Amino acid sequence: MNASALRAEAEALLPGVVALRRRIHRQPELGLVLPETQKAVLEALGDLGIELQTGGKTSAVVAVLRGAQPGPTLLLRADMDALPLTEDTGLPFCSEREGAMHACGHDAHVAMLAGAARLLAGRRGELAGTVKLLFQPGEEGYAGARILIEEGLLDGDAPVEAAFALHVDSSLPAGVVATRPGPLLASGDIFSIDLTGKGGHAAQPHLARDPIPVACEIVTALQAVVTRQMYAFDPVIVSVTKLQAGTAGNVIPEKAHILGTIRSVSERARRAVREKLERLVRGIAAAHGLEVAVHVLPGYPVTVNHEASTAFARGVAADLLGEDRIVDLEAPIMGAEDFSYVLQRVPGALMFVGARPPGGGEGAPLHSNRMVLEESAFATGVALHAALALRYLGAR
Repeated sequence: MNASALRAEAEALLPGVVALRRRIHRQPELGLVLPETQKAVLEALGDLGIELQTGGKTSAVVAVLRGAQPGPTLLLRADMDALPLTEDTGLPFCSEREGAMHACGHDAHVAMLAGAARLLAGRRGELAGTVKLLFQPGEEGYAGARILIEEGLLDGDAPVEAAFALHVDSSLPAGVVATRPGPLLASGDIFSIDLTGKGGHAAQPHLARDPIPVACEIVTALQAVVTRQMYAFDPVIVSVTKLQAGTAGNVIPEKAHILGTIRSVSERARRAVREKLERLVRGIAAAHGLEVAVHVLPGYPVTVNHEASTAFARGVAADLLGEDRIVDLEAPIMGAEDFSYVLQRVPGALMFVGARPPGGGEGAPLHSNRMVLEESAFATGVALHAALALRYLGAR
């Protein structure tokens, strides 16, 4: 693999990559059905002479690029869906849809993988095997990866042997790549707590059973579960994100509702914190004579990078960009990712590609309505996707 030539090819493709990213950014779509995004992907790949598969329960596109020689099958993934928030960046190509925005960089992921498809199509003679390029809907809470796996994404006559994905990061300098072996991202579960007491007049609290102070006690006590009942070196986060009760200043409500998330980086801690949360909440509610319903909705599992695959991907990135452009993360990041379902089935790794705009400062984080990316950094993603495939499927 000639690193400088590959980088030059990626740079030459950058205008088209940026144009595709901006097209998708203007028309963000949520969830599993993304007809406009799917159309943009199909048009971007339509002249490459590769097999394009669609259908099933989602708007996914799977582009199958077969090399000149037989060999294993490699999966490269880009997620496609946006987030439900209103953009406030002032960009000339900002979202034209109220309440939807590409605030996690999935528009960039699609464009980088499409650019890599074009680069690899011109180098298919160097490939001994097959590249599956997955453009996947429904990463933001809809478990699109799990649905596609159930539909046979990883199976068939030539089952996927390894899988890699890239994710832009608005906090990392442009052109830097970061990853780590083992747990990279947390599991993400949602909990809800519904307390039922007895409503009444705010001037006569003794005649009511007020759920509000009980809810407040639960919120505080949940933090003690993390700091006093969980192992400090197997980190857990419990965050309450919604507390809802009451209608007026002189009315004690009958009900209170608590909503939040649990993050962990091991299945052991994930099970333990759920059990402790449910026991604690039921105990506090019972102590105050309130009825309680506790629900924990399992979300994405821990994203675990396979050690050998991470070493391989890191080596490819270092050869392509230089050792000084690689960051070895010391600890997992507590966000969650549905690429975790893929990594439960096949070895692989996820890597972060820096795309922080110049000018100093940290910039707005992912999932912010003010998040912006440095578009020149997309060439790094194009080249890295292609380099992973060329190295993994190099003629043997």
